[in-house]
Amino acid sequence: MIRKSTLAALGASFILGLAVTASAHAEAVKDTAKWDSEFKASVKRGDGLFHGGIKSSNEVACVQCHPEGSNTHAETYPKYQKQLGKVSQLWEMANWCLENPLESKPMAADSQDMVDLVAYMTMIRRGYKLEAGKY
Repeated sequence: MIRKSTLAALGASFILGLAVTASAHAEAVKDTAKWDSEFKASVKRGDGLFHGGIKSSNEVACVQCHPEGSNTHAETYPKYQKQLGKVSQLWEMANWCLENPLESKPMAADSQDMVDLVAYMTMIRRGYKLEAGKY
């Protein structure tokens, strides 16, 4: 036979567990909304950079060689890049493009502009099969 005090303790534990779960769920929803908002803001900034927002000595923009993000293939990095002569990350190839066709300065891999540019290129290629290393 289970004592009333044991049942009361179990009931209290159950109610406390529900409260903790509800609180954790509310926090997760809040976090998810923040993550989504921050990512969308990064993609928007990257869109602006991709479409002419990078200072270039010859007024070339990423979009001129990659209309609608074509041929960026963000989903295939890391991969061997002939231009760089090594297996590279997307940001490294972006810097090659910045220095060569755009005749601009490279960006640090962890700079906000590079993060935003990579976020944009990755977003526009969403839905494509992830194939790291593919040409």
